[in-house]
Amino acid sequence: MSSANPIRHISDTALWVAVYRAKESERADAVFRDPYARKLAGDRGMQIAAAMPFAQRHSWGYIARTWLVDQLIEREVQQGTDMVINLAAGLDSRPYRMQLPASLRWVEVDLPDMLNYKQEVLADACPVCAVERVPLDLRDTAARRALFQRLGGEAKRGASGERRADHLFRSRRRCRTG
Repeated sequence: MSSANPIRHISDTALWVAVYRAKESERADAVFRDPYARKLAGDRGMQIAAAMPFAQRHSWGYIARTWLVDQLIEREVQQGTDMVINLAAGLDSRPYRMQLPASLRWVEVDLPDMLNYKQEVLADACPVCAVERVPLDLRDTAARRALFQRLGGEAKRGASGERRADHLFRSRRRCRTG
């Protein structure tokens, strides 16, 4: 691989992060197990990680984030949340690897190519809850709002409504773009 940045598209970051989940899962003292991470990362993810050795020193951040979000989801589900809406879901495998109630509805929203890749890789795996994949470019404000409105009307218990979710998305986007 050349010395140029190995990240060619935003979706490459999902492959890269899956490498760190795979490495953590292989540790005897792992704080979580993701049996799908290595397969999801694939050769491309391994190439990206190998080309960015500086990131290995900071892999603990990816591990901590995964563990913390796992804890948050577990707590919310125990308190009655019946739907998780995973925006920019990437290669998240929580509906396959976590102990979640079968009644939980997990909605993954991401770019069509990312969701198609994930579906192909996990074709032989069974999620523990209902999974809906929504191919959507989250930069499309009208489509995003329509999705939030639809899902907000379907959720029995959620932490936020359409306006709150849209506000959080806009705030997060501002943080990423400066």
